[in-house]
Amino acid sequence: MSYEWHDIVGNIGVSFIIGTYILLQLERMDSESYLYSILNALGAFFVIISLTYDFNLSGIIVESFWVGISLVGLIRQWRLRHRPT
Repeated sequence: MSYEWHDIVGNIGVSFIIGTYILLQLERMDSESYLYSILNALGAFFVIISLTYDFNLSGIIVESFWVGISLVGLIRQWRLRHRPT
């Protein structure tokens, strides 16, 4: 087995996803923060990049939903913070 650049990108993505979840559970990160959603979306996107080189349909499906849900969270947070008062 060779370790390629896309494996490194995928591992960085996994570390973003796991890291944000650990910080959330330790109450060091707020699930309502932009950073939480951004790191989750980036992490999933990086994993998708890796999966395009070592294709796995189930992985692509999960990570695509992870990106989508994170983007929904970002839009929701932005709307809540920028609504008229």
